[in-house]
Amino acid sequence: MNFEKFSSILKKEQIRLHEPMARHTTFGIGGPADCFLMPADREELRRVCAVIREEEMPFFIVGGGANLLVRDGGIRGAVICTGRLQQIRQEGRYIVADAGVSTARTARFAMERGLSGMEFAGGIPGTIGGAAFMNAGAYGGEMSRIVASAVTCGADGVIHRYDREQIGYAYRHSLFMDRPQEILLELTLELTPGDPETIRSEMDEYNRWRHEKQPLEARSAGSTFKRPEGHFVGAMIEELGLKGYSVGDAAVSSKHAGFLINKGRATCAEMLTLIHEIQARVKERYGVDLEPEVQIIGEE
Repeated sequence: MNFEKFSSILKKEQIRLHEPMARHTTFGIGGPADCFLMPADREELRRVCAVIREEEMPFFIVGGGANLLVRDGGIRGAVICTGRLQQIRQEGRYIVADAGVSTARTARFAMERGLSGMEFAGGIPGTIGGAAFMNAGAYGGEMSRIVASAVTCGADGVIHRYDREQIGYAYRHSLFMDRPQEILLELTLELTPGDPETIRSEMDEYNRWRHEKQPLEARSAGSTFKRPEGHFVGAMIEELGLKGYSVGDAAVSSKHAGFLINKGRATCAEMLTLIHEIQARVKERYGVDLEPEVQIIGEE
């Protein structure tokens, strides 16, 4: 593959060859990407896509790496990081944010302008693009309730616009997950006018709960498994006596059993072994099939 063509589009510091993906995921796990690209704006992104198309190169999109488990063999082809797409603005009761803006920053931006609806998202890690991609949620809120529309760029350079209905949101799922060749560029969020201090108080309360209940000090990808109907994942794992259980440096958090953490130098192989062990034990005890919430990608 001819990676040199990217140097005519991006600055040297925007291109990294054989870049460890452990540096770009909240798990701190993952082998090298052949080529890690960080376009600074939509035009650079469009031109990068043109090279990828010309070279028939496989590619993957990453934002903040908050819901991602990368295998130890890394990722072949190119990884496009949207983290430098950072424009955000208010349009009445709407917030328009580039996909690379962090979810927490977007929530603060809304709060400061007296717009309510993002309080649940103030402590969600990663980017607003990633949150919209997977329909992230917490404390009874979900991105599906506030995303009014989205703009994407296809690998062919064509811009697509989707309204809320077209995105087809479901629990931890969206249309974008079925179209990995489309890159989320921009989200428009529809919010409700409110009192900034009331909004701040609610966000502070949610964040207090997070710090009390979740292992925020550890490297994790948040809740590792989707919640099966009628069950709580953390409670099942705790009842099985697996709090603190580990495979190498991959471990069940002793603070919240629904979180798997990297205690230091965990490999993806260790984390997958831990995931499979939990799935098997939950299936045996409860007859429940646990489905990972984290996206697992890359080469063995």
